[in-house]
Amino acid sequence: MAHDLIIGPDGLARCGWIGDDAEYRRYHDEEWGRPLHGDRALFEKMSLEGFQAGLSWITILRKRPRFREVFAEFVPARVAAFGPGDVETLMQDAGIIRNRNKIEATIGNARLLLDTPEGELDRLMWSFAPSGPRTRPATLADVPAVTAESAAMSAALRKRGFRFVGPTTMYALMQSAGMVDDHLAGCHRAATPAAAVRHDTTDS
Repeated sequence: MAHDLIIGPDGLARCGWIGDDAEYRRYHDEEWGRPLHGDRALFEKMSLEGFQAGLSWITILRKRPRFREVFAEFVPARVAAFGPGDVETLMQDAGIIRNRNKIEATIGNARLLLDTPEGELDRLMWSFAPSGPRTRPATLADVPAVTAESAAMSAALRKRGFRFVGPTTMYALMQSAGMVDDHLAGCHRAATPAAAVRHDTTDS
């Protein structure tokens, strides 16, 4: 069972879900909980969170470079152009999660974005970020799996036709994209202002 806080080799306290994995530690420090903006970046985040459903995030994180390579850096217009042959090729690629439903959903979601004005996905998703002060979780048990805001985001996206955007998946996105800050009390990131906004780059 994960400890609530873990002291790393550098002496810093971090959220215990990272375990002793160096890549998880980097992700926790540099990405998780930092505000992320941009339609492409959020489409990538939505897609990878969808692939993560039923798996651990570290599995996706380790496969992310390959995901980016075969999904054209998650540029919606390029992914939207994928056809049946591309799906079959992806189904043979051991470097990603070979789930046909999730692959087809990613392509379908990209096609929905073709008819969406630039910046609309960003505005829509961020409109569900809770406002006002929130109580910082003290333990991992205090961190919710779903909230009213993530349920509302899920419903709004599903209404538009998006798939693999359930309330739990969307709350994971809200955490990783900095829409909520669930770093535990005592974590060194909890004491760091989330001023570094990540925008539409392949490092998101």
